[in-house]
Amino acid sequence: MAREQLGVLNALDVAKTQLYHFTAIVIAGMGFFTDAYDLFCISLVSKLLGRIYYTDLTHPKPGTLPPNVAAAVNGVALCGTLAGQLFFGWLGDKMGRKKVYGMTLILMVLCSVASGLSFSDHPKSVISTLCFFRFWLGFGIGGDYPLSATIMSEYANKKTRGAFIAAVFAMQGFGILTGGIVALIVSSAFDHAFKAPAYSVDRRASLAPQADFVWRIILMVGALPALLTYYWRMKMPETARYTALVAKNAKQAATDMSKVLQVQLEAEDEKLEKITEEKSNSFGLFTKQFAARHGLHLLGTTSTWFLLDIAFYSQNLFQKDIFSAIGWIPKAERMNAIHEVYRIARAQTLIAMCSTVPGYWFTVAFIDYMGRFAIQLMGFFFMTVFMFALAIPYHHWTLPDNNIGFVVIYSLTFFFANFGPNATTFVVPAEIFPARLRSTCHGISAAAGKAGAIVGAFGFLYAAQDKNPAKTDAGYPPGIGVKNSLIMLGVINFFGMVFTLLVPESKGKSLEELTGENEEEEEAPEQQAASARTFPV
Repeated sequence: MAREQLGVLNALDVAKTQLYHFTAIVIAGMGFFTDAYDLFCISLVSKLLGRIYYTDLTHPKPGTLPPNVAAAVNGVALCGTLAGQLFFGWLGDKMGRKKVYGMTLILMVLCSVASGLSFSDHPKSVISTLCFFRFWLGFGIGGDYPLSATIMSEYANKKTRGAFIAAVFAMQGFGILTGGIVALIVSSAFDHAFKAPAYSVDRRASLAPQADFVWRIILMVGALPALLTYYWRMKMPETARYTALVAKNAKQAATDMSKVLQVQLEAEDEKLEKITEEKSNSFGLFTKQFAARHGLHLLGTTSTWFLLDIAFYSQNLFQKDIFSAIGWIPKAERMNAIHEVYRIARAQTLIAMCSTVPGYWFTVAFIDYMGRFAIQLMGFFFMTVFMFALAIPYHHWTLPDNNIGFVVIYSLTFFFANFGPNATTFVVPAEIFPARLRSTCHGISAAAGKAGAIVGAFGFLYAAQDKNPAKTDAGYPPGIGVKNSLIMLGVINFFGMVFTLLVPESKGKSLEELTGENEEEEEAPEQQAASARTFPV
């Protein structure tokens, strides 16, 4: 039987939407804005890096990053992010959300700037230092995932909690869009200020020396939004659920939330003591109790996030290669180095504006009406359909007259990724695990996603190469081609749909109701049975 909820937590659950909700969304969301900018801006400049540091003027085509270098540049931040998600997720449950939040932000600011200041002009030195700083940048970004989600879930009311957490994540769309816009502005300004011919016209002159500043500026701009939000992050009080249920300080929780909610709340020490002393509220991550109550849930959140990110990061990081393959971006030798950045940025900005950003906000609008389960299942279904629609008649889409149709369908896969599993895989792990393990379990789920992103980033790079050795990029072995790679992504999306059946519906319930933290000891078996339900009712 459920006991009476702590007053401070009940006050949060039933609170009307207030200014502090929107303040929390902006503060937590700006971290995600920065995350997305920093993770995805590398795809805008990686071809420029290849031109600057790996061009052989005796060859008819401009230089590209060698396979191992391209994999490192694109994937090293993802490796850092995975490590950061596990470490800071665990630390967030040990030290508190607020303390660890500040650490991740400082790391992101310092490493964004350092990435753009990568030493020397020698290829090995530049790439080595760039990869070093981007790993630690990713490490800081990784901490933002579990902490932002956990803080927002613990601040929100139960009626609109899904929309608030999704709104934090939706800032990722603006980060991707802003990355494209910044690249457009910087490359356009440099292209006009330092006129250069196409590579096919004058190979040496097409590589304007000032091009080296373009990628550095684009990377360093990522430090600004994180720096601007540091003060406000440090002003946020610790969440009441951490202070009460983990730190076991009822008085501090009541004091903090009285200020936030602007109501008088009492410290309920005796009630809190009874709740926290229950054996069902003290089991750890590696216990039979956790496996019985939350094991399938953790499998569901990790597997779906893993499968989603294989497809999502493959599409995002290598849009430029797909656009080149269908002829939407001219061949590299027909452009100078800086103008190529402009054309890539223009294509990615258009995709972000028309599909990525709207998809995120459709989730915000509908998640508390449709539920997490329905949106995730729908998203994976349409991603599967549209991916096969691109892959099976792939030759048709490569014809010049059909390029626009390809881009429209390709955009729809992004729309349903974001109005679908890309948002819900972030939301659900912040709701269904106990407060003392919430940040850790979200970090584990997010790390599984980044493992999928690494598979996508490294695997698609090689898999999408042409089957004909004469048509592969320099240094790459033959792959299975773009068509077969898209078919693989479609199959992966289908399995995402299957594993969604393990993910519970959390719409409209308090966090303690979902996790069983508010249940009497003798009612634990019934609660376990209820929490094992995977379909919404």
